[in-house]
Amino acid sequence: MRRAHIVAVLGVAVVAFALAGCGGGSNESAATTETTTTGTTTGMAPADNTLTGSVGPGFDISLKDSSGNDVKSVPAGDYTINVDDQSDIHNFHLTGTGADEMTDVSGTGTTTWHVTLQAGSYHFQCDPHASSMNGDFQVT
Repeated sequence: MRRAHIVAVLGVAVVAFALAGCGGGSNESAATTETTTTGTTTGMAPADNTLTGSVGPGFDISLKDSSGNDVKSVPAGDYTINVDDQSDIHNFHLTGTGADEMTDVSGTGTTTWHVTLQAGSYHFQCDPHASSMNGDFQVT
């Protein structure tokens, strides 16, 4: 009798853990953020002045132009930067002349920044992994 009771309790525990592992839509959406930041802006950028930043899910960070090429140099002007933060252990942090924008380390999701890039050097990095996850580009 005792053995049957233990088997029944273990069966209920297995079902409970399985159901808990399935998760629900509300918990997943709580970890996802979608924001629009206007900090160093002077308005919306034209479609061809759209850059895409990406960080995660592994230890990768990048900034690409509208053709999918790594950004090395861009002309000064107004830009829309769409950042896809795919990991809650990373962030995307952009700094340079007049710019200091970042996503949260613990958050994930998409963020849109409208920034005015001025002539000079710009840097992006994941703050917790800055020595290995970073990049630079010039604005002319």
